[in-house]
Amino acid sequence: MMSASSLLQLALLIPLLAAAGVVLTGRHENLREGVSLAAGTLLLAAVGNLYPVVMAGQVIEVLWLEVLPGLTLAFRVEPLGLIFALVASSLWIVTTLYAIGYMRGHGEQNQTRFFAFFAISIAAVMGIAFAENLFTLFVFYELLTLCTYPLVTHAGTDKAREGGRLYLGILLGTSVAFFLVAIIATWLLTGTLSFQPGGVFTDDTPAGLLSLLLVLYVFGVGKAAIMPFHRWLPAAMVAPTPVSALLHAVAVVKAGVFVLLKVCLLIFGLETLREIPATQWLLYLAGASILLAAIVAMRQENLKKRLAYSTVSQLGYITLGALLATSAGVTGSAMHIVMHAFGKITLFFCAGAILVAAHKTEVGQLRGLGRQMPITMGAFLVASLCIIGIPPTGGTWSKWYLLLGTLEAGELWLMGLLMVSSLLSIAYLLPIPLRAFFSGVEATDAGSTGVAVREAPWPSLLALGITATGCVLLLLFPDIIYQLIKAGI
Repeated sequence: MMSASSLLQLALLIPLLAAAGVVLTGRHENLREGVSLAAGTLLLAAVGNLYPVVMAGQVIEVLWLEVLPGLTLAFRVEPLGLIFALVASSLWIVTTLYAIGYMRGHGEQNQTRFFAFFAISIAAVMGIAFAENLFTLFVFYELLTLCTYPLVTHAGTDKAREGGRLYLGILLGTSVAFFLVAIIATWLLTGTLSFQPGGVFTDDTPAGLLSLLLVLYVFGVGKAAIMPFHRWLPAAMVAPTPVSALLHAVAVVKAGVFVLLKVCLLIFGLETLREIPATQWLLYLAGASILLAAIVAMRQENLKKRLAYSTVSQLGYITLGALLATSAGVTGSAMHIVMHAFGKITLFFCAGAILVAAHKTEVGQLRGLGRQMPITMGAFLVASLCIIGIPPTGGTWSKWYLLLGTLEAGELWLMGLLMVSSLLSIAYLLPIPLRAFFSGVEATDAGSTGVAVREAPWPSLLALGITATGCVLLLLFPDIIYQLIKAGI
């Protein structure tokens, strides 16, 4: 039987080997895509087999390189990282399946490059998920930015290049100006960059200095899209829909909020975090980000942009849960990483399916579309309920624990804000599938009275069906995620 450390090594290397395999088989599309699907399956198996080992309390560590004394490229499996790795590895398979139907159906160019950089992105995600220290995390965090840039600019148009420049500018700018500075300061103050339960700072560290560091970390992790460093996310919607799914659910934004959660829990520690003066006004900032992004989402007529601003709002939930510095808040934050991943990836899958099958991109064009695309719009309805946070979907659990977290922290105004933002998400999401099914407008290309069912290619349809089903299953079987979270707090 393979050792746990070997499984960890495999989880880090499988996506890189997959990227090489995709390039080597690029001229044979069936073989190329088979390599991607096989690699995703092997990665999920490797990560899944780490679950019982972690729950048994065993420490799994791997050292790759010692750059300087005490500064290492090293990996360790801890519960929160395993959650992120499980989400990313499972959704890699589904997104690959979806991309096969989308890329072929939409006649996209440079498909080999797409699948190769997608695999490298997953390798970067595994590095972030299993990073033993801030140095390792920073290396893979930056690698994720660089290897997703060709995906954002995939179309090669002036608009795509402009979106890519904004993407790189904000993410690299915040990393160098804030995140890297915070990491260096942490090293100088503590002599370590390793993640530790309870945090790394001593009780005599000045509160003002801790406040400054927390601000640098929150603003430095630009992938978390906290306002005002959120504009890269809507700008990146010029990318193909599978890339949008990667950005919003599998890799980039989830990497951002995961890093913030890990820093709050394992660099500051919940007790220290509660005592830092800056925590309170950063909670205000997260609350404002939730509310303002939801209001902006309501005003977007383009479907992908509406979903993008929805993501900015929902990421604020995760940041807020981490900054509440309570057990329930952290539980809700970690659970929302999972629930939002399945809900939002389904919504983007549906948006891409609508583009491929019906050639529609605007919200106003979707009236009556449920007759033409009943499976797609049915999945859109389920995913919308998951983002809103109501049964029969798993989003119910994360929103519930976030509300409990506000009570636990005595922040009743934040509880009210979360309730208002949920009402806003109902307003900008739910009318789309309801009008699609119940509007009197017939959605046909020719404008005839008869509406033929015409869904997206079957791989895309299967993928969005799987993730929509996942939204429901997460309501019924949340315990696997919940037990991991409790083991990590």
